[in-house]
Amino acid sequence: MIKRHLKRLAVPKSWNVKRKGIKFISRPIPGTHSYDEGLSMNVILKDLLHYAHTTRESKKILINKTILIDGVRRKNQRFIVGLMDVISISELKTNYRVLIRKNGKLTLIKIDEKEAKIKPCKIVGKTLVKDKIQLNLFDGRNILVDKKSQYRIGDTVVIEVPSQKIVEHFKLERNALVFITKGKKVGDSGKVENISQREITCKKESGEIIETRKQYVFVVGKEKPIIKLEEK
Repeated sequence: MIKRHLKRLAVPKSWNVKRKGIKFISRPIPGTHSYDEGLSMNVILKDLLHYAHTTRESKKILINKTILIDGVRRKNQRFIVGLMDVISISELKTNYRVLIRKNGKLTLIKIDEKEAKIKPCKIVGKTLVKDKIQLNLFDGRNILVDKKSQYRIGDTVVIEVPSQKIVEHFKLERNALVFITKGKKVGDSGKVENISQREITCKKESGEIIETRKQYVFVVGKEKPIIKLEEK
């Protein structure tokens, strides 16, 4: 049986929470994100948004308020919410996207209602299903597309939520705008200069050239990012 709590000292480094004072923290139930890329709704409401002080309060909020994750209402305080997910609080008319900072900590970026309706999803696998291709996305989603479509592993599809309709496709190629989600350059963004078998070279807006692993980049646009990447 999976325990409902973790010791704060043992949580992933990506969790932006205090590690001292309170001994335990809510463990998210297994879901669409790994523990180092996601947090439970309970932790988000208490430690990031500060809407609740206790687990009992966060449970009441989830039951009494309309809180949507990628357009779907969630009531379980242990539901895992992770990278690129959209949190919408209907009563407050506020929306947030989960991103990762340059210090490697997961954070919430406030976004507008228009942006809250889309979600970029990285393609991590492809499967042939009869006469269709199934795209396996980074957050556990699977979407069927035409067999002749030009989607490749590493590309990003932008979907409407909650319908999952693909509205845009960004290829992992030279001049693509990418956001780095892991490694020493986590939280940075830039345009792809060169792609090798395992490494990618990017040029930041400042002109700095950085290198990272191919698996660490997430395509977020062409000339400009389709989503907000930081608070201004």
